[in-house]
Amino acid sequence: MKKLFTLIIAVFLTATVFGQDKTAINIYNPKADAKAEIAAAVAKAKAEKKHVFIQVGGNWCVWCIRFHDLVKATPELKNYLDENYETVLLNWSPENKNEELMKKFNFPGRFGFPVFLILDGDGNLIHTQNSEYLEEGEGHSVKKILDFLKNWNYGALLPENNTY
Repeated sequence: MKKLFTLIIAVFLTATVFGQDKTAINIYNPKADAKAEIAAAVAKAKAEKKHVFIQVGGNWCVWCIRFHDLVKATPELKNYLDENYETVLLNWSPENKNEELMKKFNFPGRFGFPVFLILDGDGNLIHTQNSEYLEEGEGHSVKKILDFLKNWNYGALLPENNTY
């Protein structure tokens, strides 16, 4: 009888744990029209003399969420991105792999996730960044991220800013 009672309690606890409503992380939108979002970001970037920063990843990706949260919690990063880039979150997940865009951008997922793309004001891919190189210790390095962003912003690629 003890074994039966223990089994019933175990089944009940398991059902309770797995039946709870877990708050889903919804940073990336699998239903978004990513092509239209990128086109709008490119047009705005061109008008404002910026580049486009695309973060490719998904809600399933712990490192994608960590990067997003780091930017959100670090005013220096958030402000730099806002002032120098138009930002787009490009979903890659089983629900929507955005295969057409992944092909167009030379399959950036080969570097893992998140992976960062920099587009110019004409929508041309000018850099793909493996985010692993921006890590330090147990997470992403604010300094490495800022260095990366500063090296690929609009002004960094102007000839007059590169007179060695």
